[in-house]
Amino acid sequence: MYPDAVIFDFDGVIVDTEPIHYMSFQKILEPMNMGYSWEEYTLTYMGFDDRDAFREAFKAANKTIDNFELNKLIDKKAAFFEQVINQGVEVYPGVIELILNLSKQKIPLAICSGALRSDIIPILNQLNIKNHFAHIVTAEEVPQSKPDPASYKKAKELLLGTFNTTLNNSSIIYAIEDTPAGIKSAKGAGLKVIGVTNSYSSEHLGGCDMVLRSLTELPGGYWI
Repeated sequence: MYPDAVIFDFDGVIVDTEPIHYMSFQKILEPMNMGYSWEEYTLTYMGFDDRDAFREAFKAANKTIDNFELNKLIDKKAAFFEQVINQGVEVYPGVIELILNLSKQKIPLAICSGALRSDIIPILNQLNIKNHFAHIVTAEEVPQSKPDPASYKKAKELLLGTFNTTLNNSSIIYAIEDTPAGIKSAKGAGLKVIGVTNSYSSEHLGGCDMVLRSLTELPGGYWI
């Protein structure tokens, strides 16, 4: 079905930044003897926002953390992440072309991410695609991160409010996701979901309306 609007996840869908997030977390946690492997990151932490990722790391180490210390760690991690992305990031095949094609057809677009706005905006500016998104919902703007549906519900509400002459609750709105947590979040908000196997294999992406190895595999003429 042709979309009336599309909401993109960011890390793992538009850009390959999950390894950078992992490295940034380890930069902070390893000196505290709380580091973990890439396999643990993909199994447990991928899909969390920074708040929940740090909370989970402390929980796994049987430690507690207050909000003041948590915010300090989030800021330190964000500063390191920014240093790395300033050197450039890898874009997934087909995604820029898809964004440009949908935008050209005046299909409303949004981003719904567990990352910080300060993580996202510099990359969108690097790629010169920021102006194609009507709304960007980040971790700071919702009380609970994915898999909770709050972030996708907010993105959907913002699109419906902005484009109220062309969108309504019966509109076909797709999310494009790469993680089980993101899929659960989008489905909880009543969206259709396309899963891409950038971060997980297809057997981990159950519940999607379509699963692709890459956005270049969108069927011929689909959304174009």
